[in-house]
Amino acid sequence: KRLVEIDLYNIAARSPEALAEMSERSYRERVRYAAEKVRFSGTKIVMLTGPSASGKTTSAHKLAEELIRQGTPAHVVSLDNFFRGAEFYPRMPDGTLDYENPDTMDLPLIRQCLRELSETGKTVLPIYDFTSEKRSDATEPVDLQGGVCIVEGIHALNDDIAGPHPEAAKLYISARSNVNDGAALRFKGTWMRLTRRAVRDYSFRGTGVADTLEMWANVRRGEKLYISPYKNRADIIFDSSLPYEVSVMKNFALPLLQAVPEENTRRGELLELIEAFQWFEPIDPELVPVDSLLREFIGGG
Repeated sequence: KRLVEIDLYNIAARSPEALAEMSERSYRERVRYAAEKVRFSGTKIVMLTGPSASGKTTSAHKLAEELIRQGTPAHVVSLDNFFRGAEFYPRMPDGTLDYENPDTMDLPLIRQCLRELSETGKTVLPIYDFTSEKRSDATEPVDLQGGVCIVEGIHALNDDIAGPHPEAAKLYISARSNVNDGAALRFKGTWMRLTRRAVRDYSFRGTGVADTLEMWANVRRGEKLYISPYKNRADIIFDSSLPYEVSVMKNFALPLLQAVPEENTRRGELLELIEAFQWFEPIDPELVPVDSLLREFIGGG
């Protein structure tokens, strides 16, 4: 894992604008590098995966934009549109729905669409209605026009999906950077993802932090079972963390975390995370560009 030294965050007190600009430039350089690797590979298909709150969706679209800028047509396909529907979801031993299981997906249809894209550059994609938790009657025709298809989703590197396409470029994305102060760990990469998820869930999905924390254990379980075993298949490991991220997220996450009732069963973890934020100077969210990855989680993009 990459380390970010906390000295970077001292810049926040002196010049938050400089830290924000440096952070965004670093992310853009990573996207540009990935696009160049994809173009050099000559593939028609890119499989992009990563755990929850890793920034898959934004990074897939940023990669597509960069490929187009470099002269290669690109189209993003979200595996979320291949959900079979809530009535088909497998269940965990306690009877709750297992949303992380690859059997939530219409695997035969995914393989069919990818085969058509690989062979002809054209296919027709399903559209999933998340409100009704059913597949829509509408569809989306796709024509790659000689370009690249970027397939993003938590199961994109699963053998049942990526296996028939050894020629595909494979990307694994996550917020992987720990923040250290010398030898002392101040903020874990997994905390960055939890913070992103908590802020996004509260702001856009009507889910409180306590509920996000309750779901987080199952999310992490699903990652270990269905995502992490395949990350070593990736050609590119993409770190989506931004050096100024914790300072920005402090504005949103800290009040939410502090409001969780003391009787919450995960209070110990909450207190640890709350304490970690004390090491960081806050940065005004107004300094976050409208096209930043962070806007996927804080809004305003």
